[in-house]
Amino acid sequence: MTRTLTALSARRRHPLAVVVLIALALLLVGGLYAALAPRDAQASTAAASADDIEAGKKLFLANCATCHGLDAQGGAVLPDGSGAGPSLIGVGAASVDFQVGTGRMPLAQSAAQAPEVSKIRFSQEQIDQMAAYIASLAPGPAVPTAEELDVASVSEEDIARGASIFRTNCAMCHNFAGKGGALTAGKYAPDLTGVSGKHVYEAMVTGPQSMPVFNNNTISPEDKTAIIAWLTQEDVRPDPGGLSLGSLGPVSEGLLAWIGGIGLLIGVSVWLGMKSS
Repeated sequence: MTRTLTALSARRRHPLAVVVLIALALLLVGGLYAALAPRDAQASTAAASADDIEAGKKLFLANCATCHGLDAQGGAVLPDGSGAGPSLIGVGAASVDFQVGTGRMPLAQSAAQAPEVSKIRFSQEQIDQMAAYIASLAPGPAVPTAEELDVASVSEEDIARGASIFRTNCAMCHNFAGKGGALTAGKYAPDLTGVSGKHVYEAMVTGPQSMPVFNNNTISPEDKTAIIAWLTQEDVRPDPGGLSLGSLGPVSEGLLAWIGGIGLLIGVSVWLGMKSS
């Protein structure tokens, strides 16, 4: 009887049984995560035709493959350390629409970060085609819908909430009024004045340059719309405090106070000197 129990115990503790249990557990966890995890907006290629994807691939190969690789998996690093474009697998259509639609890509020259330019090299149709091709390679953030960008029905309460969310998550880089600011290593947070709501939304979901990604778990789509509504109103809202001085905060205010104060002291000194003589 003792020998039988020992044999059964030995079979239960067989190393292969542990491996099988771990594998089953991993499969179970992965399946549950895929089924239950909240999903951000993902670029769907269902709406994009095969012709659009093929046209986008041709545009990509002609204009982007030098840096990003023929399969969009990233370019090879040259001996001088330059020429390596990041992989675009999984960046989604939103990233392409933002980078190319703001003129940041194709990159004109190597720099600390890609600047926004006014001259866009591609039409919106061509940008959509490249975005469709990149989206066909792997799921990623989609271009925001018209509903997500509709700020006409956003209430004043929602706009105030958007301002609060912006100042909590964005003001440390973009300034409390969205006027931009300097970062480290020659980088900067751009001025958001006049930036389209679509590009603001895409920046939040893709995290370009040094910007973090704000997915729907961090900032909901409704809150993103509220932020865009506040930024739109901030462009036209009068400053209740008088002169905004560029909305640069203590820098411009301190400079004005310093120059004005010194000028006042010099004027008083000259007046007193003339009076005493």
